[in-house]
Amino acid sequence: MFHYLEEELEQLKTKIIKMGSLVEEQIEFSIRALFEGNLDLAKTVIRRDDEVDKYDIKIDKHCQRIFALTQPVAFDLRLIMSALMINNDLERMGDIAVNISERAEPLLGYGELLRKMRVDEMSAKVKKIVKMSIDCFVNSDAELAKMIILMDVEVDKLDKEIFDLLTKEMKAYPDLIVPCSHILTLIRNIERLSDHASNIAEDVIFLVDAKIIKHSKDPDNLKQKE
Repeated sequence: MFHYLEEELEQLKTKIIKMGSLVEEQIEFSIRALFEGNLDLAKTVIRRDDEVDKYDIKIDKHCQRIFALTQPVAFDLRLIMSALMINNDLERMGDIAVNISERAEPLLGYGELLRKMRVDEMSAKVKKIVKMSIDCFVNSDAELAKMIILMDVEVDKLDKEIFDLLTKEMKAYPDLIVPCSHILTLIRNIERLSDHASNIAEDVIFLVDAKIIKHSKDPDNLKQKE
């Protein structure tokens, strides 16, 4: 039974990593489509969302099978629980990549406005955080996970700054209200990517340290050692 459980958990972890890689690529493509005005690439992201959804179902079923056929405890149980939660966050991130891609057409030709509103800066930060979240799961790295949670706080601050920039731009240039409205929707989606990456980081800390730190972004609490 032990060897069977070990093999099943290894297969589960492999599926999560593959889904994470696919979602990371979807996010990369969606942001490229946005800034390059590449509508074909945007359509590719939208079309490939079905593949993300299929991984989501496969992972859920795999977790159910392990629960049904084994009696996991301690780390093994935490791995399955974490896999279910991480799977859900990755699926949502895939949906958000589609939402970002759908902004490519209405924002076609507004590349300079996107940069002026610092959307490129926010996108770069969030892409880094997403990559780090997948890496921290692959390597069971709780310290990297804590860094991600603190970085998410920085993204939240940048989100507020960009919101202020957009409202000022719309007041100064009423003809830009429509594209700025699309950018408002866009930054909300990008910020949500960071939130989901932070959720994954929390799950990794639960997996490695058996600690639940949901809703705790206090730097002192995250840095303290038990």
